[in-house]
Amino acid sequence: MKIVADNAVARFPEFRFREPLSWVMEPGENWAVVGPNGAGKTLFSDFIQGNIALKEGSVRHSDDSGDEVSGGIRTLVFKDIYSMSGVQSMYYQQRWNSRDAEESPLASTLLDGFSDEKKKEYSSLFGIGGLLEKRIVSLSSGELRKFLITRALMYEPQVIILDNPFIGLDDRSRLSLDSMLFSLREKKGLQTILVLSQLRDVPLWVDKMLPVLDRTVLPPMTREEFFGNESMAGRLFPDFRTDSEFIAETARNSGRKADYEYVLRMKGVNVGYGGRRIISDVDWSVRKGECWALLGENGSGKSTLLSLVCGDNPQAYANDIILFDRRRGTGESIWDIKKRIGYLSPDIHTYYLEDIPCLKVVASGFYDSVGLFRECTEEQYRTAMQWMELFHADHLAERSFVRISYGEQRLVLLVRAFVKSPELLILDEPLHGLDTGMKRLANRIIEEYCSDPGISLVYVTHYRDEIPACVTGTKIMTR
Repeated sequence: MKIVADNAVARFPEFRFREPLSWVMEPGENWAVVGPNGAGKTLFSDFIQGNIALKEGSVRHSDDSGDEVSGGIRTLVFKDIYSMSGVQSMYYQQRWNSRDAEESPLASTLLDGFSDEKKKEYSSLFGIGGLLEKRIVSLSSGELRKFLITRALMYEPQVIILDNPFIGLDDRSRLSLDSMLFSLREKKGLQTILVLSQLRDVPLWVDKMLPVLDRTVLPPMTREEFFGNESMAGRLFPDFRTDSEFIAETARNSGRKADYEYVLRMKGVNVGYGGRRIISDVDWSVRKGECWALLGENGSGKSTLLSLVCGDNPQAYANDIILFDRRRGTGESIWDIKKRIGYLSPDIHTYYLEDIPCLKVVASGFYDSVGLFRECTEEQYRTAMQWMELFHADHLAERSFVRISYGEQRLVLLVRAFVKSPELLILDEPLHGLDTGMKRLANRIIEEYCSDPGISLVYVTHYRDEIPACVTGTKIMTR
């Protein structure tokens, strides 16, 4: 397919680039659209799909003979992942409540409408066959992403646009996706446009690069030209300063509030649903001030294990779990536990759909709520704003959370995890969707905050090079 954007200008100002959009994708080409969070990458993909009403110019899709075609593009953006799965009524913590989880449809229903032959072909390409009989709500974020990517490819579009498809996938799954897209290019002529926030995700088979910065589409380059331009990465993803003094002071004031030896102790922990075991006989101890990485493949139980710690999973009370030297179920409330923990997870991001200013999203971290249902004090708002400034997210303070990009949302929720200066940080894939520059900034803040001997950290990632330098222990989950 050939796509031509010819001096396209959106009808409404909020959807416009700084200059009219002109761009051409020739038949057989594969592109990577790269740039920082909020630069306009997703807006670009909306333009070329024809989703933006135009005031001037045009966007045309044509075949090899030059005839107009329609319906040949399919797009996958993970901003609202469960609505994409066709499940509209899920709620945060549902996957941890066995009765409600069993009301969720089977994952195989995501592939309804396709022939058995096609299901077998594509399921084997991405290795999701073993997940078909799991409930949708019980899928990890990485597993659900794999299902949705598989379903999009099963429609066999001429062009597929994938927005940061590699994040949330373990090493094996990222390699499988890369191989699958290359194979479909060779066998079926699939053209791919990848919208990416980090350069390491650009596959070797990509032909062209399109940098986007501050709602400006920069000149396209070949892959070789782009990576041979030493200044381009620094232009797109600059370094940011941090306020080390503020970080140290807040960590110091938080980390020495109470005297305890262990922040976490687990012995023989088991979690299962409907006869299916998720976690088996897990032992783990984290002393006060220790920083750990929690690693494992998609579906290995990492998020389930953390749900026990954070008070979201009722099976915590059936297990031998000690938090802050106190056994679970001995009188403390969920809120007693949560007030000492700063928590970010894919599930929190999935279900945080509140149309409120980002400053209020950050401030909701004081009360561990999804949405802000208690009014904060002026001092709390000032603290929230200080943390937003530290993360260079203050420009988002008054913008609606649901109207910013996926990466910007993740950044705001990461700030939310810090706002009450917790003694224990539990960060489950915290850098999802953040651009390269923001990742460097976030990791520096995490490292500086956790350098205080009273602060503990549990950090989950599928990229080992993202693990903060302060981490000294590793816990690996296996299926």
